[in-house]
Amino acid sequence: MPKVKTNSGAKKRFTFTGTGKIKRKHAYKSHILTKKSKKRKRNLTHMSIVDKSNLNAVRELLVKK
Repeated sequence: MPKVKTNSGAKKRFTFTGTGKIKRKHAYKSHILTKKSKKRKRNLTHMSIVDKSNLNAVRELLVKK
């Protein structure tokens, strides 16, 4: 039986908090930033918690079984 591997793309994009929640970055912060307001770009900088509707899918990618 081969080893079950963590999804490589997911491990670069998500991190766990101390309490076990999963943090993610906001989208729309990588390019075409000139037309976005300072306030919008500043608010996109902060990390966010993965929503409970997506939690099981993300956790399955990250956690080895």
